[in-house]
Amino acid sequence: MSDTKTQLAIIGAGPGGYAAAFLAADLGLQVTLIDPEANPGGVCLYRGCIPSKTLLHAAHLVQDAKNGEQWGLTFKDLAVDVGALRQRKDRVVAQLTEGLGQLVKRRKITYIRGTAVFKDDKTLEVKDREGEKSALRFENAIVATGSRAVSLPLLADAGERVLDATAALDLEDIPDRLLVVGGGYIGLELGSVYAGLGSKVCLVEMMPELLPGVDRDLVRFLQKHLQGLFDDIQLETTVTAVKKQKNGVMVTLKDKEGKDQNRLFDKILVAVGRRPRSDGLGLEAIGIATDDQGFIRVDDQRRTSVASIYAIGDVAGQPMLAHKASHEGRVAVEVIAGQKSAYAPLAIPAVVFTDPEIAWVGMTEAEAKKKGLAYDVARFPWGASSRASTLGAPDGLTKLIVHPDNERILGVGLVGKGAGELIAEGTLAIEMGANATDLGLTIHPHPTLSETLMEAAHVFHHNAAHYYTPKRKSK
Repeated sequence: MSDTKTQLAIIGAGPGGYAAAFLAADLGLQVTLIDPEANPGGVCLYRGCIPSKTLLHAAHLVQDAKNGEQWGLTFKDLAVDVGALRQRKDRVVAQLTEGLGQLVKRRKITYIRGTAVFKDDKTLEVKDREGEKSALRFENAIVATGSRAVSLPLLADAGERVLDATAALDLEDIPDRLLVVGGGYIGLELGSVYAGLGSKVCLVEMMPELLPGVDRDLVRFLQKHLQGLFDDIQLETTVTAVKKQKNGVMVTLKDKEGKDQNRLFDKILVAVGRRPRSDGLGLEAIGIATDDQGFIRVDDQRRTSVASIYAIGDVAGQPMLAHKASHEGRVAVEVIAGQKSAYAPLAIPAVVFTDPEIAWVGMTEAEAKKKGLAYDVARFPWGASSRASTLGAPDGLTKLIVHPDNERILGVGLVGKGAGELIAEGTLAIEMGANATDLGLTIHPHPTLSETLMEAAHVFHHNAAHYYTPKRKSK
């Protein structure tokens, strides 16, 4: 590579980086996209969202087959071909990443497979796969380098028996005894994969509840299911020691009362969070400010403390969600292109792709209570949904947080089959300033799970057709 110039340089080709690159090219900007992988996709596509959801679907199919007796269906000799499943996952990833590679070519984006470090506020030092370095001059740059998994030094002695999310998604084998450390969404999703495929999963979480911060009305349905799927769930429990043995790894667990127990596992999956990938970029040398957690500080246009450089996605702060990164990427590019734009979402949906799924958007009941806001809660149980009954999935709930005076939808929570697909309606309702009457007057198709949103709005008005609730006082 020779020294070159570009209008826009983007470091990182994940959901934020490639979305920004594609929009910038569509707006007529000259774009250079830099990433270590052969094609765009980032952690989400290569080692996160997409492979995990592919494996989760397989695990759900196994559970559906095992539960088929309630429909009079019996599957004999059900077996999991780990090699074939791994190949299926790899094919999905390859298809999507290669498709993104074609979109790079069609948009005439310069794609450099390599890494980059800032030399000054207008220059990047780019290193390609062969180690060759060159200078890339830019008018504007976007940092979209994402995040990496947090490791636990305590587990280092366990060597290859310790898995992070990336290693777990490689699916080298299905361990008989698996310890999952962390009760957040990554631990629950990957724990569900391995439990569904045959592992005896023990999950430990140092906090007193699974999915800390998520509405308890939603989590209780999932926790009930996981208590049947997992071999063991231990809350307020920490790992204090590990010892590698020929037949596995001996782990010492300490409970909330300070009592120790020693248990033998084949593998340990660590899922205790992620941290921003902001180191090694030369940010300090050019005066780009980060906070004490390593997140790059940005304004509402995603501009850093250096005017020509922007940051988006996981590296720019919570929530660490692919769709948030993509939206930020579009905002940054619009600003760079001279348009009036700002990052100001009223609601960002989140989904946990377990079985049942959990999805929420906007304000939770706990947040409304903490802020001292007046609110009403409308709950529609899926046991009253005809479609949920036909699916054999009555253990679910649709929950609305509603302002008692103007009926504005403040928050929406769902737990049940397909909750992640349903939450978009709640997101749109909040963004558009819809109220409970709007939601209740919107005719939903029957029989569908989407009706539960309409019925929850009717619950708010105490006139739901399929669920009776007496009038209650506002909180």
